[in-house]
Amino acid sequence: MNGPLRFVIVGSGWRAMFYVRIARRYPEQFQLLHMLCRSEEKAQEMRALYQIPATASEAECEAAAPDFVVTVISKGVLYEAAMHWARKGFPVLCETPAGIRIDQLKELWTLHTGGGIRIQIAEQYHRYPVIAAGLQAIAEGKMGDPSVAYLSAAHDHHAASLLRRMLAIQPCAMRLQGKRYAFPVTETDSRAGAITDGRIKQGDRTVVTMEYAGGKVGFYDFSGVQYHSFIRARHLNVQGPKGEWNDTVLRYVNADHLPEEERLLPWLSKNYAPLHTEELQRQSAVWNPFLTLDQAQDEYAVATMLYDLRAWLEKGTEVYPLAEALEDAYTRLLMRQAAARPGEWIVSEPMPWHVLAEQ
Repeated sequence: MNGPLRFVIVGSGWRAMFYVRIARRYPEQFQLLHMLCRSEEKAQEMRALYQIPATASEAECEAAAPDFVVTVISKGVLYEAAMHWARKGFPVLCETPAGIRIDQLKELWTLHTGGGIRIQIAEQYHRYPVIAAGLQAIAEGKMGDPSVAYLSAAHDHHAASLLRRMLAIQPCAMRLQGKRYAFPVTETDSRAGAITDGRIKQGDRTVVTMEYAGGKVGFYDFSGVQYHSFIRARHLNVQGPKGEWNDTVLRYVNADHLPEEERLLPWLSKNYAPLHTEELQRQSAVWNPFLTLDQAQDEYAVATMLYDLRAWLEKGTEVYPLAEALEDAYTRLLMRQAAARPGEWIVSEPMPWHVLAEQ
């Protein structure tokens, strides 16, 4: 497969624009053929505002013969859209979550293992350079086998994915207990920009304890305001017998049993050298005491997924294992049950993807 990867975006919302910007930033790697909008009026608006090839014609998108299709629309109809394009024979990169009902998750696994469809789920958080740095330290064994993780940095399925990777475990049996709270917070930021009128809202905060088979424990603690706020930080902490990863600092004992401390710089894998802009390399050369998960890192993480699609299209190498993506979505459902039923332990059930995930 020569030349840039050619793709169609199904959707025209805020998240869809990430893929537009990536195609513009790396034209030698990716080419946007069409953005499929819900109406011709919306397509005209997108063409006028962003000078992109937007259309309301599904047939036009099909005729362009894209290498893959990105589905990036609301959760309520995301699964159906991804399946629609996959059943047409197109490889699909579907935004998260993989599904919002258990029957959808099971159907996707059945079709993946025996139905011939090709779908990958766009889980990107472990690809953020600042998070990849800590995960690399865990893989190198610097803190030993991690046993407990605390995460207050991402929601639902994203958090499920990160907690498993922080604890170095595969999808497995678990039990959960949680509660939902509401606390007042001044709004300071949003997708549209800063908020400076002093408005205060009740911000939901969900806390869930996850006990995994084997004894490892994950603590989930998140409020949606953390995504866009100048006064609410994001944090993570992972502990193993030999050390601890705390936000952007790693502390551990060395081979001589003496304590050491490392300031974790964002980690850029050489595998993605063609995506390493000068700005990204400058940012990654400077240590930040705060766990900053900004848009630049998000777009880079998504770009690395698109880059990896070439190996998936040519060799079948998964960008993000579908078994993990399905477990993320399933865990999201369990987390919500736990938060809605405080004091009650919610126990997971065996899922069809668990068997292959444990091999």
